Amino acid sequence: MDLTHLDSQHNPRMVDVSAKPITSRLARAQAVVRLGDDIARQLADSPTTAKGNVLQVARLAGIQAAKRTSELIPLCHPLPLDSVAVEADLRDDSVYIFATVLAQARTGLEMEALTAVSVAALTVYDMCKALGRGIEITDVCLLEKSGGKSGHYHRD
Repeated sequence: MDLTHLDSQHNPRMVDVSAKPITSRLARAQAVVRLGDDIARQLADSPTTAKGNVLQVARLAGIQAAKRTSELIPLCHPLPLDSVAVEADLRDDSVYIFATVLAQARTGLEMEALTAVSVAALTVYDMCKALGRGIEITDVCLLEKSGGKSGHYHRD
C-alpha cells in the first residue's frame, strides 16, 4: 500500500483532491478520560473547577479544535465544516467524549473528528489535573465515516 502523503521521492505532500467530487461526509470519533473514583465523585458533585465547567469547556474546546484541524495537522486540507457536535458525559469514573462532524467536501472528516475528541480529552485532563495526576486518556478512535469513494465505515 502506498502512503498518499508522500511523493515518488518520499517527500511529504498534500494530496491533490481537486478532481474528486464534493459529497456529503460524516465522521464520528470517541475518546475516554479515565478519572478514577475520587476525581469522578468530585466532578459529579460539582462539575465546575477553578477553570470553569469541565464538560462545557471540553465541548467548546473540541468544536474549536475540529475547526482548526488543518492548522494543527500539517497535511490536512482546510475544510468548510457544516456541523460539529461534541458530547462529553461523566459515566462512572470516566468522561466519555464523542464528536460528530458533517460537511460537503472532497475529502474525509476523520481527522477533524479525531482532533475534536483528542483536544476535548486534553481539556478535561487540564481542568482536572489539580485534583489528581493519575488521569488517563484512552480509546481515541474513529467510530464511523461515510461519504466519498471508500464508502461507509462503522467500527464494530
